[in-house]
Amino acid sequence: QVQLVESGGGLVQPGGSLRLSCQASGFTVSMAAMSWYRQAPGKERELVAFIGSAGTGTNYADSVKGRFTISRDNGKNTVYLQMNSLKPEDTAVYYCNTIRGISPYWGEGTQVTVSS
Repeated sequence: QVQLVESGGGLVQPGGSLRLSCQASGFTVSMAAMSWYRQAPGKERELVAFIGSAGTGTNYADSVKGRFTISRDNGKNTVYLQMNSLKPEDTAVYYCNTIRGISPYWGEGTQVTVSS
């Protein structure tokens, strides 16, 4: 059974950093394409970062390029999102995502609030 559990969110001041974690079970992240999405109040869910399976590269939304980094630890079966230089507009619920076959899987999300 595929499960994704996010953690690491919280309240941070502008310019600060957070690292989000996505603990996966039921499949191996090293062989899977994984994504981080976010959804701010009143807005649609948007793709933030993507990492392809087995060394096929990464991609980022223009709004986070140069500030966010997606990575994975195969030994821990976990995907991370390192977020630096955070801005108030980064405030959102962040979700981990993967697709197995034709089915998308989502975690429950972790809240990130950037405020002074």
